[in-house]
Amino acid sequence: MDIIETDYLVVGAGSSGCVVANRLSEDGRTNVVLLEAGPPDNYLWIHIPIGYAKTMFNPVYNWMFETDPEPEMKGRKVYWPRGKTLGGSSSINGLVYVRGQPQDYDDWQAQGCPGWSWSDVLPYFMKFENNSRGASETHGGSGPVHCSDIANKHELMEAIISGANSLGVPRNVDFNNGQQEGVGYYQLFTKRGWRSSTAVAYLKPARSRTNLQVLTHAMATRVLFEGKKAVGVEFEQKGVRRQVRVRKEVILSAGAIQSPQLLECSGVGQADRLQALGIPVVHHLPGVGENLQDHLQFRLLFRCKNPSQPMTISAARCAP
Repeated sequence: MDIIETDYLVVGAGSSGCVVANRLSEDGRTNVVLLEAGPPDNYLWIHIPIGYAKTMFNPVYNWMFETDPEPEMKGRKVYWPRGKTLGGSSSINGLVYVRGQPQDYDDWQAQGCPGWSWSDVLPYFMKFENNSRGASETHGGSGPVHCSDIANKHELMEAIISGANSLGVPRNVDFNNGQQEGVGYYQLFTKRGWRSSTAVAYLKPARSRTNLQVLTHAMATRVLFEGKKAVGVEFEQKGVRRQVRVRKEVILSAGAIQSPQLLECSGVGQADRLQALGIPVVHHLPGVGENLQDHLQFRLLFRCKNPSQPMTISAARCAP
């Protein structure tokens, strides 16, 4: 079997993996291998913002997951797109830039996750960010990932915002400064009309480094252990089974779905579940694959005969 040796192995060249591979290889001396199950990000529609409509249901660049039937959704399955290319979901998503609510980060720390409070994570948000508005107390102006305003405001959207204002919902010009209440335009991960994915922002500048090896079409199948120490990963590339062995660390950056999946396939997880599947248990860790939450999105569609006419928006009450 073909075996590659390296210092660090990063599994998954997505939103986090591209960043990790860049940082680990920037000293020029540390050898890094980056595995990506999908193809390169050379599909033009990845980089044109409106092109996410071309990738949202494209199995070449999208894992196209579905949930199990959800009892709370009357037994329906919920479509769950995830990126399968360099840049991962940052190469196929809707480009909307939203950090999350400060209260959520503070709550994570309160529940026992030190280093995850809003004040702890804010400097990292600012470090990666190159905001078209420039640097401020809550935004970065010189990072690799570009964030831009929507240049052309639409009269229909302005009418919707004005209608919300008339109901007491304030206009919010910045959803990422720590205050998310309100209505307004999002910023987008774009630079001069092109998508700013982590593959473009972090991986592309690092590809010229001789100490970084990027392997695409490389599907990780299991983590290799010596006792309870991870020493490498086995993967398949174009029908050939290969291995990467590490001198230092294996880093799983395969996303919220596939990182725990890979751990469970490798014998790390809830012991009785693994045993029922015939997977030898390396380490009983019941939390693997549990407690994952994602945002459920639904869209309201309206037909408007003349978007230039004034709109009347009335308050509606949602049933509990």
